[in-house]
Amino acid sequence: MAIVNNRLPKEDLEALFSDIHPPFEHDEGAAIEANRCINCFDAPCTKLCPTKIDIPLFIKQISSGNIKGSARTIFSSNIMGAGCSKVCPVEKLCEGVCVYNLLKEEPIHIAKLQRYSTEKAMNNKWRLFERKASTGKKVAVVGAGPAGLACAHALSLQGIEVTLFEKEEKAGGLMTYGIAAYKVTPEFCKEEVDYITSVGGIDVQVKKELGREITLTELRQKYDAVFLGIGVGIARSLGIPGEDLEGVVDAISFIYNIRTSDYSKIAVGDKVAVIGMGMTAIDAATQSKRLGAADVTMIYRRSENEKPCTDAQFDLARYDGCSFIWLASPKEIKGENGKVKKLVCNKMKLGGPDSSGRRAPVITGETFTLEVDMIINATGQMPFEELINNSSIRNRNGKILINEAFETNIPGVFAGGDAVNGGKEVVNAVQDGKNGAKAILSYLGI
Repeated sequence: MAIVNNRLPKEDLEALFSDIHPPFEHDEGAAIEANRCINCFDAPCTKLCPTKIDIPLFIKQISSGNIKGSARTIFSSNIMGAGCSKVCPVEKLCEGVCVYNLLKEEPIHIAKLQRYSTEKAMNNKWRLFERKASTGKKVAVVGAGPAGLACAHALSLQGIEVTLFEKEEKAGGLMTYGIAAYKVTPEFCKEEVDYITSVGGIDVQVKKELGREITLTELRQKYDAVFLGIGVGIARSLGIPGEDLEGVVDAISFIYNIRTSDYSKIAVGDKVAVIGMGMTAIDAATQSKRLGAADVTMIYRRSENEKPCTDAQFDLARYDGCSFIWLASPKEIKGENGKVKKLVCNKMKLGGPDSSGRRAPVITGETFTLEVDMIINATGQMPFEELINNSSIRNRNGKILINEAFETNIPGVFAGGDAVNGGKEVVNAVQDGKNGAKAILSYLGI
């Protein structure tokens, strides 16, 4: 067993990391699917969409051939509608409540139709929005992820001059650096960011990190308002012996490396254990398998019924050949010559409900051991608590506290997205960005 790169031929890697949800091959396919929609009154799909896209309307516009109008309908509610069409867990949102489910029929492929319209707009560079004349007001947006991009775009439309600060080399945040490459490619992420910022009035400055190259004090002095969309990103520690052995990595770094390097250069173990069962854990497990790992085992402390990932994501890992151990929790990592060799796990049982409403895992006293050469920790991310505390922003364990107007305890400083909610879906962050922009416009009297 060893952790090595280039386990598979280049052509195999390219095929395994190609688009997992291909678009409609022909316009006719989109039209046929759109014509299945019965245009529900008070549509449940729209009600469950965090950004409240008028889904029946944009689908009807596709069926009538008005693709540009369809794209405008989508982008008016969700400027990241193209990316969300690829990464949204639609089975628990819009498609999950489609009335066709009640008829035991296939729900409308809303995400695929949304992708159809939005990619047409991006590929053809349709200008669907025009900025108002400049107001002379300036706003700093920190974090060029979904929340920050949505906020910046909404502000720019109203004539605000926006400076978007991003600590990485590229804008896009989670979309660019934190999602499986077969869902959204780095090339697509750049195209989406370019399309969003093409409205004008948005100056993107990369490699500018809050607390290093820029400070909140400086931003408050130079700008009329500030929006913080810094997300989360610190990997949660397993807190067990052996965590510092070679071969133990966190899922965030693992996925980041895949997103920023050639696939053939990414090292992966022969026998990999992934701790966790959320979306990030699934992405880490499936990509390990697609990089050539022979055996990938996912370990989760609760039962399958309590898993946080969606059934569709779980099926993806299952079809890729991952195996699963339920009711187990890591106890100790053992190694030889400083390298991972074994993972000792506690067997768990379910007790009463905890604060999340799910039954809490309880240690039984029994253990088992797995032979592994790589362990990926995907047990969650933590907020940037030290950074937030150093900025004198009121928070709860690092999560920024805001009022109903998305304003922090510091006047003129607003926040949204994962930095506030601790980590939800991309579409939730987009809505927070919109809400933040609305609050800032009110604050500025516009």
